[in-house]
Amino acid sequence: MCKRRIRFFLKGQAKEIYYELDQTLLKSFFRIKEILKNNPQYGDSIAKRLIPKLWKRIGIKRLYRCELANYWRMLYTIEGTENEIYIFVLAIMDHKEYNKLFGYKNK
Repeated sequence: MCKRRIRFFLKGQAKEIYYELDQTLLKSFFRIKEILKNNPQYGDSIAKRLIPKLWKRIGIKRLYRCELANYWRMLYTIEGTENEIYIFVLAIMDHKEYNKLFGYKNK
């Protein structure tokens, strides 16, 4: 079995918010990053019908969610070649933003 190299990229909103994360969220982010190096599909798969239209338009077909500290979420997609797996982190957001993005009602 050939172990493919895993590469991470921050895109869009995730790239913007990354530099504003506090120490707790950064630690949580790096913990998840280490987990994803061993299992890129670790996160919860989001149903295709729930993927936001904006991301569908740019070709996102698979979307995964990981929970971070303080009820924050990280959304990512996976692409790959024969030799590498690319993990694109698309968003890092708090629970309220996550609910708004997916149209969930706050209780």
